[in-house]
Amino acid sequence: MKAELCQFCLRSGILCSKCRAKLERGEVTQLDLEVARLLVSIEDKYPLLQDVYFHKAIEADNILAVLVRRGDASKIFSYGGKIVKFLEEKTGKSVRILEYNTSERRFLEDLFSPLTILTINKIWLPDGSVETRVILRGKDRRRASLNVNAMRELAKKVKGISLRIEFTD
Repeated sequence: MKAELCQFCLRSGILCSKCRAKLERGEVTQLDLEVARLLVSIEDKYPLLQDVYFHKAIEADNILAVLVRRGDASKIFSYGGKIVKFLEEKTGKSVRILEYNTSERRFLEDLFSPLTILTINKIWLPDGSVETRVILRGKDRRRASLNVNAMRELAKKVKGISLRIEFTD
């Protein structure tokens, strides 16, 4: 697995001076370090992880978003969700795998997966700010498990998107 931190630091648990400086400057967080170490620990069991570029981990409520390079999410999901289940067991949080350098629409589709997005609109408010309105299919049974506030927070932290989430029948 590739990451902002070097392989030696991730495998040994001891940070070199460069990686320690990144942590002190805030380029890498303690959460990034923990998730990267977890992914490296299972790299031998799941060889496709060696090609995955881990960018960052972000937490909102009880959801952990793991940001990877475009195209790498499919490598993580290719093992039937075993990697995601491993991360959920170790962190005790619900895990979302998101690609950080994709279009806004693709990012939102990944964020709300497996729900179906019917429409995405931009709303220009009188104060000059912009909100993105996402309309989801209201009949979906999984709606009850969606933490709307956590999704708003993740969209704001990852892409700087201010979300308005609605459901329709």
